[in-house]
Amino acid sequence: MDINRFLAPILDYVHKIWLNEYFDAVVVVLVYALLAKVADLIIDKPIKRLAQLTNIKSDDAIIAFIHKPLCATIFLLGLLHVSVQMGLAAPWDFIAVNLVKSLILIVWWGSAIRSISAAIQRPRPSVMEGALSMELFFLFRNLLRIVILVSGVLALLMIWDVSLTPLFASAGIAGIAVAMAAKDTLANFFGGISIFMDKTYKVGDYIIIDSGERGEVVDIGIRSTRIKTRDDILISIPNSIMANAKIINESAPQPRFRIRVPVGVAYGSNLRQVERLLNQVALDNDRVVKSPEPRSRVRRFNDSSVDFELLCWVEDPRLKGLVTHELFRDIYDKFEEVGISIPFPQRDIHIIDQAYGPAQQVQEGRAGAGEAAI
Repeated sequence: MDINRFLAPILDYVHKIWLNEYFDAVVVVLVYALLAKVADLIIDKPIKRLAQLTNIKSDDAIIAFIHKPLCATIFLLGLLHVSVQMGLAAPWDFIAVNLVKSLILIVWWGSAIRSISAAIQRPRPSVMEGALSMELFFLFRNLLRIVILVSGVLALLMIWDVSLTPLFASAGIAGIAVAMAAKDTLANFFGGISIFMDKTYKVGDYIIIDSGERGEVVDIGIRSTRIKTRDDILISIPNSIMANAKIINESAPQPRFRIRVPVGVAYGSNLRQVERLLNQVALDNDRVVKSPEPRSRVRRFNDSSVDFELLCWVEDPRLKGLVTHELFRDIYDKFEEVGISIPFPQRDIHIIDQAYGPAQQVQEGRAGAGEAAI
């Protein structure tokens, strides 16, 4: 038996297969698949172990972002190589090449969406410190997702050579129409953003706006800010107004709040004793902050009194009304105990009796406020 005759057809068949372009394509794809597996092993073993040795958490997120997309991209580059090398007839060459490019874009696009969603799934307390509200946080998160989604769609259209000029023109016209119809809503939205950026106030702060309303900020939404007054009345104010209003934040920069208590004493009182008594009354109140210490100041010599002002601090602005009440009550009791007089308005009434002549006047004495002795 002639072995050459037996091997000749086999060798010829192998030679034909080896020279076949489809066989070459399979070999190229297998080589790229092998490279993708090598990249997977390198990232999964040594690189991840090195990242675990560091105290930085961002490197783990970066590795998780690039790991699978990088391996998939290497494999898809093999398909792109084959698509270009085979020289397909039109329009299949255009379709094959752009299809592979689209797959590469979708791989990275999906990874970016997953990574960003995982990074901002829930707000951290340190991030939310001084922020507006949970609703606004979720709004920014959804807007970011929309931006990524729209960017990916536009990039996909560019890969397939779709003209974006008509699309942008239509979007511009639609945007103008929407802006005109919802200008108040947009003004409130951007007003909320400006409040967030300026950190004018946050939930829990006590504020006074220029129209006179005072209360605790209980919610800062997308459209409006809600303030609860001491009468338990909820006031809703559009963010566009809040962004342009003069606001006094009683809770910033320090949470403590200073109380001013005006007190008048009669002329002839021992002013140093009055000062000591006022400071002692404030120190005896458990709600008054001991540091900085309370202080008393003489403000003016009034018509019938020497006017003092007691200055002290409380931990929270919501205690203003209660502590002021307690201080007034305790000051009155203390002054009455030591004999310090608190003056009140008095009047001398002179009556002209026409029966005895216009020149004769009778002094009837003194009367309290609002009284007349006749």
